[in-house]
Amino acid sequence: MSLSFEFILEDARWQAQELATIGTKLGAVIPQYLALPAQSSAVVMACDDAQIAQLNQDFRGKPQPTNVLSWPSADLSGHKPGGQPKPATDPELGDIAIAYETCLRESQQAGLAILDHLTHLLLHGTLHLLGYDHIDDADADVMEGLEIKMLASLGISNPYEVNDATQ
Repeated sequence: MSLSFEFILEDARWQAQELATIGTKLGAVIPQYLALPAQSSAVVMACDDAQIAQLNQDFRGKPQPTNVLSWPSADLSGHKPGGQPKPATDPELGDIAIAYETCLRESQQAGLAILDHLTHLLLHGTLHLLGYDHIDDADADVMEGLEIKMLASLGISNPYEVNDATQ
């Protein structure tokens, strides 16, 4: 199985970040933990706080910037809290938006390397595409557990022990 990311840079400051490298690493790690359709992909819009704030308002009714938003191509959410999502069947998993200023600020406040934080947020957004959520504590435990294992396999420490305010 494979997973690829297409990055659309809406803000030039993203060019200094290694998004393609992060995408390649996650594209190799995620299929080791989760079953995916062959040739799975997601589109990532790397934007600024103003763009993500507008998207957050339009889609969630929250008029402020956030670090990452996801739009899955299919609703794969589980039926009961803490349950597993339905398996993805469409290789086009959906779209993700990630905001430059918020991500940079969060990494600085938490004392995290920016690339580690971006890796976590891209993984987090991808898990949302795959039906994982953190609205309920049981679902959050499942999602965070996966994130911690996958990030550890990349040499990235548990982001939830660093600073819960970035989540």
